[in-house]
Amino acid sequence: MIEQSNRRGIVLMILTTLVFSAQDGISRHLAESYNTLMVVMIRYWFFAAFVILISTRKAGGVRAAAATSQPWLQGFRGVLLALEICVAVYGFTLVGLVESHAIFATYPLLITALAGPVLGEVAGWRRWLAILVGFAGMVIILDPGSGVFKPAAVVPFVSALMFALYGLLTRYAARRDSAATSFFWTGTTGAVAMTVIGLPAWTPMQGTDWLWISALCVTGATGHWLLIKTYEVAEASAVQPFAYFQLVFASTIGILLFGETLRTNVAVGTAIIVAAGIFTLWRAHVRARRGGRS
Repeated sequence: MIEQSNRRGIVLMILTTLVFSAQDGISRHLAESYNTLMVVMIRYWFFAAFVILISTRKAGGVRAAAATSQPWLQGFRGVLLALEICVAVYGFTLVGLVESHAIFATYPLLITALAGPVLGEVAGWRRWLAILVGFAGMVIILDPGSGVFKPAAVVPFVSALMFALYGLLTRYAARRDSAATSFFWTGTTGAVAMTVIGLPAWTPMQGTDWLWISALCVTGATGHWLLIKTYEVAEASAVQPFAYFQLVFASTIGILLFGETLRTNVAVGTAIIVAAGIFTLWRAHVRARRGGRS
């Protein structure tokens, strides 16, 4: 029996966001020199190997992990996440890590907004107000009236929308499948999809870049392992707000290593989005405890 500790889970979640932020930085570095599809494909090869290795160590092995009564749903989830990662990495090369993560931070709000039509979960007026406030924060980030609006900034929002849908479908799949099964399908179907679309984009890599791609694969596997451990030892509602640390770490990497800047409107808009996101998480927790509408 694994000892439960929210404090330990919070530490693990912060460490997880640090590792995933490093992965995003490496992805941006490689995507500036190589096709995004190729970079994500290699990353997924290692991810799939990691998923299969984890499955072999569980009771029933790979066969038990792969067993599902909803293969089309699981397969779609896996492909959707793979494509979302491609869009996210492409966004890094267009608008940088700072603005990409600032806009991507809207995904918890998108999950709340879409939970009704997808899962039948009804949000109360407080959470809908938080959603509207959060999107106002995104408008502040985009600053459409300044005359310097970047159409490319839409790309991170598409990534957030895709990730929100992936999260909702994962919750839907969890009604009949275990987390281990969903994890297995995420890695394997994503690897198959990326191999199909990524191999035609293959180009020879320079010797030193293989070190970067190796680091990308290691951070990916490490991040997922830490995330699994996080949810093993702590309640999801207790640790989820700390996932926003990825925004802090990724922005720091963007500023220090890629020469990006944190504009005032981005800082203000991001603060609004994060506050709205944490509020929706808190209201969801309150609703779960009361068993009613929030």
